[in-house]
Amino acid sequence: MSNIIAIVGRPNVGKSTLFNRLTESRKAIVDDFSGVTRDRHYGSAEWTDKQFTVIDTGGYVANSEDLFEAAIREQVVIAIEEATVLLFMVDVVTGITDLDDEIAQLLRRSNKPVFIVVNKVDNTQLQNDASVFYGFGLGEIYPISSMTGSGTGDLLDDVIKHFEDVVEEENTLPKLTIVGRPNVGKSSLINALIGKERNIVTPIAGTTRDSIHIHYNQFGHEFMFIDTAGLRKKTKVKENIEFYSVMRTIKALEEADVVILMIDAMEGLESQDVNIFHLAEKNKKGIVILVNKWDLVEKDSKTTKIFEDQIRTKLQPFTDVPIVFTSVINKQRIHQAIETALEVHKNRGKKVPTSKLNDVMLPIIEKYPPPALKGKYIKIKYITQINGTSPMFAFFCNLPQYIKEPYKRFIENKLRENFDFSGSPIQIYFRQK
Repeated sequence: MSNIIAIVGRPNVGKSTLFNRLTESRKAIVDDFSGVTRDRHYGSAEWTDKQFTVIDTGGYVANSEDLFEAAIREQVVIAIEEATVLLFMVDVVTGITDLDDEIAQLLRRSNKPVFIVVNKVDNTQLQNDASVFYGFGLGEIYPISSMTGSGTGDLLDDVIKHFEDVVEEENTLPKLTIVGRPNVGKSSLINALIGKERNIVTPIAGTTRDSIHIHYNQFGHEFMFIDTAGLRKKTKVKENIEFYSVMRTIKALEEADVVILMIDAMEGLESQDVNIFHLAEKNKKGIVILVNKWDLVEKDSKTTKIFEDQIRTKLQPFTDVPIVFTSVINKQRIHQAIETALEVHKNRGKKVPTSKLNDVMLPIIEKYPPPALKGKYIKIKYITQINGTSPMFAFFCNLPQYIKEPYKRFIENKLRENFDFSGSPIQIYFRQK
């Protein structure tokens, strides 16, 4: 289970700037995908070897005046429920506002670790002004400047002390989870597969109370389903569905080995789907794309191919991912979806013998060597697979620093052509020999 930090607070206190600073080190979920960056509100971050997920709640507020405060309250409530640690961000220049007071009240009742982050503290005078926030009675305050980054190190040093240890489960069965936007048919798929045997639910110690592990063992397949759909007790708050499903998705995804990303055939791949895809890829999960409601699409012989190409274009550069077209309602190809996911699980754990790797790849490299740089020739001498949960390869050469991204991509494509890693991200390292 990953640890989640949620940044809460009223608008314009600098939540997004802090979010960008925290996730910057890992270049967050999405790098330069046009049209996606602006709706990026969650990312991976790392501090002293501890990895965690950061959520910027600000990006989810519906921007209309009357709904504004209600929406913020709602986000805070969901964040309190789902996050490990809460960063309550306030602005030293405006001091305490009514909305700040209201948020503080919700946080006081939360029983979660809360850190008061006082932003825009750029000089000693403001350092003194920050002490007004002790008035919340929520403990220590952390004066920072999210623009310059000053103070964020001390904050993170204390935040990670509250992280829960990530428990590695003993269970060696493949763990599959189905993710996707609301109403795409996730629950229907699980019900169609498991049928009435919903009572084979096995809550496993160390998992959160809100993700159910279902032991699936029929038709010759055995695996664990991680189901997070619709398990929440309804709170009095009217739910902010999108934000809520994102929190939920992150939890499901981090526990799984293979992620089945379900999309709606009528709507195609939307930016939030792309976000989820890259989150899975960044976390080195196996991925299968499931296009549901395919029965509703008017088709000719080329429809599937065109649809597949559109999806792959949006997923670049990682496009070696199986796409299965289903209709859950007609129980069409739902078992194929599971077989494909288990195939991807196998690819993710695949080990290629060193001798075979060198026999196949060295002749290719000899034929197409890395381009020379500043008159220096790069010689790759030896390749080996490194142990890890997903495929990683080390290429030993004389000048690793001169190998550029396009060549790295060429090597990855050749690995994929010769050894089936469909659905699994690959990592490639060039090392000094």
